[in-house]
Amino acid sequence: MTDTAIAWDTYSRQRPERRPTNGRGETTWFNWTQYPDHGPGAELLEAPAGGRVLDLGCGKGGNAAHLATLGVRAVGVDVSPRQLVAARERWGQTSGLELHRAEAVRFLGEDDGEFDAVYSVFGAAWFTDPAVLLPAISKRLRPGGVLAFSQRPPVEGCYGCQASYIPRGADEDPLIVKRWDYEPYEWKRLLKERGFTDVDATVLAAPPGNRTIGTLIVRARA
Repeated sequence: MTDTAIAWDTYSRQRPERRPTNGRGETTWFNWTQYPDHGPGAELLEAPAGGRVLDLGCGKGGNAAHLATLGVRAVGVDVSPRQLVAARERWGQTSGLELHRAEAVRFLGEDDGEFDAVYSVFGAAWFTDPAVLLPAISKRLRPGGVLAFSQRPPVEGCYGCQASYIPRGADEDPLIVKRWDYEPYEWKRLLKERGFTDVDATVLAAPPGNRTIGTLIVRARA
């Protein structure tokens, strides 16, 4: 197992399971943000019924499973065996859902089909060098297809490749994975340089309360 897979397996143990139902009583739903029952849904992807959609860094599979219930052919990819075990245990019987263990860029290079949309929710689009990932996505998106991803906004003054620390036991050093942080205007530039159009990058404010960190949501077309 690679160091990256070990890191995300460790992260998986620390994350709570998705709730049985959301605030509307639904058993599947799409969530772009780090807050429950907040923000837009699957409509951002404009995925047609019967279309093929790719989740890069699908984690425990909740978003991909929801798309499958909408009649979309949902493909989820993750490097963490533990995440995928959890995804298969909960969603493995969902018709139209495929789950694969693979690194995002490698999967994009090996898959020979087109996707109507590619998305990442706090996933591979955050933790993969965009200079490598964006061209790989562009080759697999059909013309007019949607790329969308969400992540935390950058800390002011901390841009580009940064370190994310995944804690372990009290006597163990944390595991480290790389992430790529940019302000919205920089994501727009990076996407346009690689041929994407209709680019939008905005920070959605956190829900009312004590929370102050919003969610960066980026969307573009091939």
